[in-house]
Amino acid sequence: MMRPKLAIVPGDPSGIGPELIAKLLSEDGVCQAADIILVGDAHLWQRGAEQAGVEVTLNTIEEGAIGGFEGLVHLDLATVDPDQVQVAAVTVAGGTTSLRCLDKALDLAQAGLVDGVLFAPFNKAAMTSAGLNAEDEHRYMARYLGFTGYHSEINVLDDLMTTRVTSHIGLKDVAANIDAPGIQRAIELAHATLARSGKARPHVAVAALNPHAGDNGKFGSEEIDIIEPVVKACQDRQMHVTGPWPSDTVFLKAKRGEVDAVVTMYHDQGQIAIKLMGFERGVTVAGGLPIPVATPAHGTAFDIAGQGIANVSATRQAFDLLVRMATTAKTEAAL
Repeated sequence: MMRPKLAIVPGDPSGIGPELIAKLLSEDGVCQAADIILVGDAHLWQRGAEQAGVEVTLNTIEEGAIGGFEGLVHLDLATVDPDQVQVAAVTVAGGTTSLRCLDKALDLAQAGLVDGVLFAPFNKAAMTSAGLNAEDEHRYMARYLGFTGYHSEINVLDDLMTTRVTSHIGLKDVAANIDAPGIQRAIELAHATLARSGKARPHVAVAALNPHAGDNGKFGSEEIDIIEPVVKACQDRQMHVTGPWPSDTVFLKAKRGEVDAVVTMYHDQGQIAIKLMGFERGVTVAGGLPIPVATPAHGTAFDIAGQGIANVSATRQAFDLLVRMATTAKTEAAL
């Protein structure tokens, strides 16, 4: 198996990100699974190690020496002064370092020097104050990479993925924004991402929009008019796609391991279910981008920042998934 090269970004320094990465690097098997380059100011990584109570050795290399790096190395940046870092606070400085470190990691990926990017949690308010100028970091990354194809956030819990047809819009606007191309894109994104993570023939289940999947049109016709024809078209292409399933039961099938992905019609339809099933292990993938990017699904957790008690489980899950995705992409590129 080809060993991938990954760039890791500390996230917002005011939160638990640097601590999480320090803990991740001390976990068994992590530094053996990939060649890792830590991207960011040295004092951020040192702060994280102190908060976590672990040792992190920074093997700093010059940018010109990154090509062909091996093991655990560090690319030092100067994006924020140590006295500008305030624990548990939304700051412009925190947003600025988040964006600049992310930019550099994306630069390395575009240059073919790394195969994937892992970032610890960002704070959207801080990033917005520093010039994010996008709905979220996923759209920011697509713009930065110059990627104009379809992309969307994917939520992952263990072996289950979820994508959604609509995302950050009001519930009153959801039905008007459900259309066949949107459902098709969400299904294809789930299918492609599962394949990228090593799943040979993934089973994608599509959730209904209305109660009881519309009950033969009694509670709405979207299932009959829009969703079912897309599912049938996917089946005609030999894709393992089923539905529309009532949204109050489809995640029972997912919990039993009967499906690999669930395509939901709106944000909370999937988010509530997957977070109840295992919030502390959830991962977010920047689905559709030309490079694998993953992060723990939780936020910066200002309420426990600096206390050394952050749970590393989701960060480890994100790392392990990214290793699989980057390995698959690296192997395919070599064929």
